[in-house]
Amino acid sequence: MEPFFMALILLAIYLICALLSPFLTSERRCPRPKLPLPPGTLGWPYVGETFQLYSQDPNIFFASKVKRYGPIFKTHILGCPCVMVSSPEAAKFVLVTKSHLFKPTFPASKERMLGKQAIFFHQGPYHSKLRKLVLRAFMPEAVRSKVSDVESLAIDCLKSMEGRSIDNTFLELKTYSFNVALLSIFGKDEMTYREDLKRCYYILEKGYNSMPINLAGTLFHKSMRARRELGQILAKILATRRQRKFQHDQHHDLLSSFMGDKESLSDEQIADNIIGVIFAARDTTASVLTWIIKYLAENPTVLQAVTEEQEAVIKSKGESGKQGMLTWEDTKNMPLTSRVIQETLRVASILSFTFREAVEDVEYGGHLIPKGWKVLPLFRNIHHNPEIFPEPEKFDPSRFEIAQKPNTFLAFGNGTHSCPGNELAKLEILALLHHLTTKYRWSLMGPLDGIQYGPFALPQNGLPIRLFRR
Repeated sequence: MEPFFMALILLAIYLICALLSPFLTSERRCPRPKLPLPPGTLGWPYVGETFQLYSQDPNIFFASKVKRYGPIFKTHILGCPCVMVSSPEAAKFVLVTKSHLFKPTFPASKERMLGKQAIFFHQGPYHSKLRKLVLRAFMPEAVRSKVSDVESLAIDCLKSMEGRSIDNTFLELKTYSFNVALLSIFGKDEMTYREDLKRCYYILEKGYNSMPINLAGTLFHKSMRARRELGQILAKILATRRQRKFQHDQHHDLLSSFMGDKESLSDEQIADNIIGVIFAARDTTASVLTWIIKYLAENPTVLQAVTEEQEAVIKSKGESGKQGMLTWEDTKNMPLTSRVIQETLRVASILSFTFREAVEDVEYGGHLIPKGWKVLPLFRNIHHNPEIFPEPEKFDPSRFEIAQKPNTFLAFGNGTHSCPGNELAKLEILALLHHLTTKYRWSLMGPLDGIQYGPFALPQNGLPIRLFRR
């Protein structure tokens, strides 16, 4: 039966790519290049090497290509001719030096669900304007005002997991990261709508990577219906703020930044970007926390050192007469825990790669990257290059005691499209780890090996654990 099922899979991939093919550029449509294309193979028509990539651990596919062809090679996946790059120099070229030649790109279904006005899909003045507004809400001065609220959410999350077997730790932590995202976007003003926002978004996210066929009963149709309802909820929130004669300088949340009078964003633009920020903030941070919990459990010496650092924070607060909740200054006095976060981001490489598209013919390293081709900087390959990080599979936070060479640690991306919310993400992780290590212990359950991709890298089955009080 195995050949039969393999044939079905290939047929499904073929049909998907055939549907996409009118909108994608193939090598046959490119003029004959004066420069050679990067080395590599394009595989079968339409299907390309999609089956080779998705029938195994993606890292095996990437590593075998790099070994055979070097740090830049061509391939063809899901109907898209691609150039993949795996050196720090090439990543810098695509993401920083010549970033204007490579626009961000996403599957059509995701673009329609997030909204075409979202920051991810743009370059130039509009992108710069949005990035300034997002950074204003996520700069340290704004984030430090949220420390106590984020900490309260962390405490509530751990209490909800306490004393029971957790079948999927990642799903539990997604709820925590979603609550932090809503806090950073709306502050405390929109409690009335939060459950409706969650309900609609949970439906929406299920269709992010679905085929964009808007027929009744399809996953895409259900997701788009939830997207419309989300837009209606956000319209009510905007109207409520305006009725209060909202002044943007009285708040430090993202919505206040978007609604500033001088910015002149439409309600549609605001809605698209709010949904986009939720998308960016939720799964990635929950994935990092899931991996940290796994790595700390597997490295008891590191866990003990982190616990001692966090207990020292509590002790210092008692000596200063400032017992109670964490402060911004406390979170800046956790160097070892911060290195654990960095090493987790490197080893796990939550985002294995990012997608760009060449907006014109580009020359790099004596090769042609044709206009319309996808370009994928392979973050995971850079993070696991033994010439950059000796013993790359080893979890060793001490390697971050020394500053890393430029463009070798790309956990938050690089250039104008790097993650603007990294300060909030770090606070979110540190707050939860502070209470997790000082109040709780946990044991891993089930298989400890294996990685699943959906699309973020995760421990197998979302990491089942049992959490209990110390």
